[in-house]
Amino acid sequence: MSHLLFAILSLLSFAALLEAQWKLRENVYVIESEWNDETPAKKLELTCNTSDEALPVYWKKGTELIGTGRTLIAEVKEFPDAGNYTCLAANTHEVVSYDFFLISKIDSNGQMIRSILKSYKEPNRTFLKCEAKNYSGIFMCSWMTENESPNVKFTIRSLKGSHGDVTCSSPVAHTDKSVTEYTAQCQKENYCQFAEEHQPIEMFLEVIDEVEYENYTSSFFIRDIIKPDPPQCQYAGTNGTVTWTYPRTWSTPKTYFPLTFKVKVEHTKKHENQEYGTDEQSIQIPATGPKDKISVKARDRYYNSSWSEWSSLCR
Repeated sequence: MSHLLFAILSLLSFAALLEAQWKLRENVYVIESEWNDETPAKKLELTCNTSDEALPVYWKKGTELIGTGRTLIAEVKEFPDAGNYTCLAANTHEVVSYDFFLISKIDSNGQMIRSILKSYKEPNRTFLKCEAKNYSGIFMCSWMTENESPNVKFTIRSLKGSHGDVTCSSPVAHTDKSVTEYTAQCQKENYCQFAEEHQPIEMFLEVIDEVEYENYTSSFFIRDIIKPDPPQCQYAGTNGTVTWTYPRTWSTPKTYFPLTFKVKVEHTKKHENQEYGTDEQSIQIPATGPKDKISVKARDRYYNSSWSEWSSLCR
């Protein structure tokens, strides 16, 4: 009976160890740590990966000697506990194997606590924002961090579905004052701009800052993230007509992908703005002052996606 009880307790202990971590990639594991003072550290049983059971080995974390023998019980709770645990041969001091642990902070409900990225105000305070200039299947994803995170690393990919995968470029950093924005260009393979979308694209961003791990997701159809480039416009002062052309980056033919437009007049003397909506590519504006500012923006005519930014001034 005692042997059976011992076996059951051993299995429960092993199950608890499996729950405490999950494999990110070879030799790299994520520890989900409940972020409060009361919850105890996770106990992890590490095994030196050597076929020679008689080989004497020891363990180091960084430069610190932390144990000897094939197995090591490590307690991981906070960031100083994470990092590289290395098994070395006692006679040659060569590395035999290693395990690298990252920490993912979770709350009492098991939900990930995310703090590395800054959110965008629009849309809906999202952390991972994706936009497309047209229906080609090419889109740009972006995210932001504080500039105090110089060693942060990112991996962006799709959660592959049955309707084709997505490939992305390496992220490019753009630093501005207190934040750094990262962008990656992605393309949905075998995407047909004339076909109706049935399966959303699922984007997955992994963020590692030293030994801290977080992930973010974004799910969308291409039609949801359309944001055209601004039109190119000009103003004819003789008759007060504003004309413009479709953005060069917009999908063609424009009869199949029509846009709708708004024209804005900023009156410098009245200190007020007027906006005019139209589906045409020209509009006649009532009398305007010589210093009034005129600009145009565009949006997909048949789908309620985002407006473009306002164009440069038409005069």
